Amino acid sequence: MTLDTSAFRHLYPFESRFATLRGFKYHYIDEGKGDPLVMVHGNPTWSFYYRHLVKELSKEYRTIAVDHLGCGLSDKPDETRYDYRLKSRVEDLEALLDRLDLDRKITLIVHDWGGMIGLCYALKHPDRIGRIVITNTSGFFPPGKGIPLRLWIMRYITPFAKIGTLGFNLFSFAALYMAPKKPLPGDVKKGLTAPYNTWNNRMATYRFVQDIPLKPQDPSYDMVKKTDDHLSDLSAIPMTILWGKHDFVFTMEYYNEWRRRFPNAPARLFTEAGHYLLEDEPDKVCEAIRGFLRENPL
Repeated sequence: MTLDTSAFRHLYPFESRFATLRGFKYHYIDEGKGDPLVMVHGNPTWSFYYRHLVKELSKEYRTIAVDHLGCGLSDKPDETRYDYRLKSRVEDLEALLDRLDLDRKITLIVHDWGGMIGLCYALKHPDRIGRIVITNTSGFFPPGKGIPLRLWIMRYITPFAKIGTLGFNLFSFAALYMAPKKPLPGDVKKGLTAPYNTWNNRMATYRFVQDIPLKPQDPSYDMVKKTDDHLSDLSAIPMTILWGKHDFVFTMEYYNEWRRRFPNAPARLFTEAGHYLLEDEPDKVCEAIRGFLRENPL
């Protein structure tokens, strides 16, 4: 897509790369050399969210951050040309990584719905995964009371969700104030929301929430259940859990569930951070990941 990036280019000075997938342009950045670190974003962010990690870790590693179709600088097809389902997201990531022909095991760094996408991929190709970094995400069905009321409204009250998300960009704008613990600078706000500047360009933020599977008849339910059931298959792969404590979606119940399922994985709770962990504590998270990578060489 054509997007004026002048307001935030100083924060995101990376070369844009594109792969053609399903006839659409799939955007990603690929900076540095060495062991590949693959960063998978959720909703309503894009590769811009990983800019701090890319800047710092590309000094020692090959850092790859993707934009799912409908997000960031990737093409934004309408629903008649792309189904915006979890299965398609995983297939897209798989196709890109196959095309990059990586000759080393990858380190997955995941956040939000990018966790489910990345972990589905990892379970399909465990032999390709060298390390996993978990940040405020899930690989299982919601523990405890289920999804927050805000997401429930977006998920089930379709007319409100469609008008609010597609017409007024409420999901993306609300996240600017609810997802971080600390106020975001103006240029960061512009960077996070810039790709979602028209009704048509907000389809992904709407469809991500609509695709959250909660009942067996939901289209992505079986795929999430398979991941939930087999998540322990990844227990032999080095993993670290880095978590923003004040998350209104992925609450402490998710953090505790991760620790229950992977008791040997080192975990760090950032008490002054929220859902947008990399916006609240970028330097500390960078150092934590760097330490984890050095302690677990491939």
